[in-house]
Amino acid sequence: MATRIEEASSQPALIEIERLTKRFGAFTAVDDVSFAVRRGEVLGFLGPNGAGKSTTMRMLAGFMIPTAGTARIRGHDVQTDSVAARRLLGFLPEGAPTYPEMSVEGFLRFCARVRGYAGSELADRVDHALGLTTLQGVRLQPVETLSKGFKRRVGLAQALLHDPPVLVLDEPTDGLDPNQKHEVRGLIERMAPDKAIVISTHILEEVDAVCSRAIIIADGRIVADATPAELAQRAPSGRLEEVFRALTMPEAA
Repeated sequence: MATRIEEASSQPALIEIERLTKRFGAFTAVDDVSFAVRRGEVLGFLGPNGAGKSTTMRMLAGFMIPTAGTARIRGHDVQTDSVAARRLLGFLPEGAPTYPEMSVEGFLRFCARVRGYAGSELADRVDHALGLTTLQGVRLQPVETLSKGFKRRVGLAQALLHDPPVLVLDEPTDGLDPNQKHEVRGLIERMAPDKAIVISTHILEEVDAVCSRAIIIADGRIVADATPAELAQRAPSGRLEEVFRALTMPEAA
């Protein structure tokens, strides 16, 4: 892990978020958030429910307009240069939408066509994504007949179709059984050296398993940014869970 961190620190930032803010009326969901993610980093974006994780991810992906601040993907502003930014991004949103009546393969072929692929390249992209996410056995099933875990993997497959340098994954193992979680975490580890990956989650074991860095957000603001090991050292028990609770529920510390 130390080697990966050292290598990442020498790479240019693929994700740059500067003073990102989102208000809904009088409520501030994301409050002046700034961070960068470099190639080779797997960033765990942690926080309790309602902390602003998904809102930040949607602004980074260009699906939500910020009240203030900017987000860039390899130098492209996601608002003013959105097409170029999205070409470099694989995004798995929370509750990833699909066309439920389509088969798994049909849906991925549709996504590939939207991204401009055709012919043998389209077929190769779809086959590769099916293989990465272990979906070959259900490729002809309608999406609506799948379990929650398999639907999540379909969403992940569409995010990987174009082999993007930046991945933003919102709760990527939600609904997966332990074996499926292990497979997805292994896939993230294999992809990590060549990409900048952000995993938004509230599952602390996910961060310990695959992340080289963790940001904790509470009430829309960043309250910690360090490696998982460094964060865990802040607690007498050496447990990340204790640190998380202290930072996000101060009264429980």
